[in-house]
Amino acid sequence: MSEATKAPWHLWAVGIVALLWNAVGIFSYMMTHLGKLEDLGMTPDQIAFFDSFPAWSNALWAMGVWGAFFGSILLLLRSRWAVTSIAISVVGLVGTTIYQNFMIEVPAEVSLPLNLTIWATTLFMLWYARKMQSEGILD
Repeated sequence: MSEATKAPWHLWAVGIVALLWNAVGIFSYMMTHLGKLEDLGMTPDQIAFFDSFPAWSNALWAMGVWGAFFGSILLLLRSRWAVTSIAISVVGLVGTTIYQNFMIEVPAEVSLPLNLTIWATTLFMLWYARKMQSEGILD
């Protein structure tokens, strides 16, 4: 990236929206791991479901949410490491999706539209970061 390479306006829009979206994921992750799910209005059965996740599944969840969050920050900082961070997030998302769809029975309260939105957002972020990198916007 040269000094003359100016970030397009949409980099800031995408980066800020992605950061806010991923902050919600961090909030959910932290509330779960701090034992605050009751404060979110979850039932004891819902809380037991999340508490039953094995450590490796929680590690993949952490990769997903933290990778996307830091990827958003790195995108705003115009760092090429945004691509790597978001790719790590995709790995975490693949792992948690496999766990939730093939290894356990997910309660009806877990929303398919939310999961599809998470997938669409994460894949868009990866595509967008790679596009910005290929255009020389990220360094």
